[in-house]
Amino acid sequence: MEQNVTPEITENPSRAAAKKVFVKTYGCQMNVYDSQRMADALASEGYGPTEHIEDADLVLLNTCHIREKAAEKVYSELGRIRLLKEERAKKGWNTVIGVAGCVAQAEGQEILRRAPVVDLVIGPQTYHRLPDVVQRVKSGEKIVETEHAIEDKFEYLPAPQATIVRKRGVTAFLTVQEGCDKFCTFCVVPYTRGAEVSRAVAQIVAEAERLAASGVREVTLLGQNVNAWHGEGPGGIEWGLGRLLFRLAEIPGLDRLRYTTSHPRDMDDELIAAHRDLPELMPYLHLPVQAGSNRILKAMNRRHTADEYLRLIDRIRVARPDIAMSGDFIVGFPGETEEDFEDTMRIVREVGYAQAFSFKYSPRPGTPGAELSEQVPEEVKGERLHRLQALLHEQQRAFAESLVGSTIELLLEKPGRQSGQLVGRSPWLQPVIVDESAGEIGDIVDVRITKAGSNSLFSEPVSVRPAAAQATLAEGGRF
Repeated sequence: MEQNVTPEITENPSRAAAKKVFVKTYGCQMNVYDSQRMADALASEGYGPTEHIEDADLVLLNTCHIREKAAEKVYSELGRIRLLKEERAKKGWNTVIGVAGCVAQAEGQEILRRAPVVDLVIGPQTYHRLPDVVQRVKSGEKIVETEHAIEDKFEYLPAPQATIVRKRGVTAFLTVQEGCDKFCTFCVVPYTRGAEVSRAVAQIVAEAERLAASGVREVTLLGQNVNAWHGEGPGGIEWGLGRLLFRLAEIPGLDRLRYTTSHPRDMDDELIAAHRDLPELMPYLHLPVQAGSNRILKAMNRRHTADEYLRLIDRIRVARPDIAMSGDFIVGFPGETEEDFEDTMRIVREVGYAQAFSFKYSPRPGTPGAELSEQVPEEVKGERLHRLQALLHEQQRAFAESLVGSTIELLLEKPGRQSGQLVGRSPWLQPVIVDESAGEIGDIVDVRITKAGSNSLFSEPVSVRPAAAQATLAEGGRF
């Protein structure tokens, strides 16, 4: 996943930003969140967002290191940016180039050596220092800033200024936990994001309240291992994620809650109870298992068996019968046999996933898995991935078809591609297309699912706005 984070400044329009920042985001939802917070930090220094890299005084690549060749992809992008910087220099315009995120944390000084066009390298725990780093770069320094306590990031990352309110939309991410202590043998996250650290309850609630006040109606809590969150609550008492969800559900205007990504070992009773008792907690859970073979799970250091995972799914479904499951799968982990792969197919059939992400194993430098001798040939990995994805696609399609004819609550999120349409978000995270007569962006409305498409659902409103109200909207009013 790649996207540009270009938040729109919606207040004080007469103040034209003298400087422009372009942020390109690779990878996970936490990187999307981090890009937003970097933009927040730079706004205080007069940087406004731009969607056009050629207009930017500051270019930031917020990188991901999960997949193979991630670093090479960054260096390739930097080669193109070097040409852009040279063209701007001919016109007398200086451009500061920065690399952020997990590749920055992993590569550090190597980035400056291989790509002299880069002016600054900044890791995920030091974004709160970005304005200071940019100022130092302008004084002629080349800077690598990757060493800092993660607690400081949570403490000092700024909230959006009151005079610079961003148009965030009706859904938002909110990081509550970062880092991972699990050390799965395929994963680089503990080395790039560090040990597990949880934000305090007061910080999380304050940010959620600001989001709700700005019109956000659905918040997704983020963490590399989000259900391991244990933050300090009032009176110094430690809270778990379940209790936090109950507290966030009390915030006026915050009508939907989600969280990702979870580890099966950290699904405790209180969190399962939240799925049972909180209507605000959406009936969708991303709970990766990675493989169905106990032998491979042990080699991955997952610290659970396939049967333990299946029993956990049963408990969750008893608590919330309408819950839809999502997962992650890795095929071709070193030593995986055809029998091991069939165990993965078996667990997929038993669970029945509404959504899933599947990948060929790719060795990550510095991880134990990369040192294993029994690497599976690429052609075998590719063939197995094809079979797995065919089954997952079949299940995803079956889940979507099962909703046809049902009435669901839909959060209207953005305009559709065609005039007169809106796109909303279902409780199970699918995009749903509906006529604009259903309501306006930010409304939660009842719709009836009429058809399942390849990537979205189609619906009709159960009720529509009165004609008089639609006329008021057309004249610029609000219903």
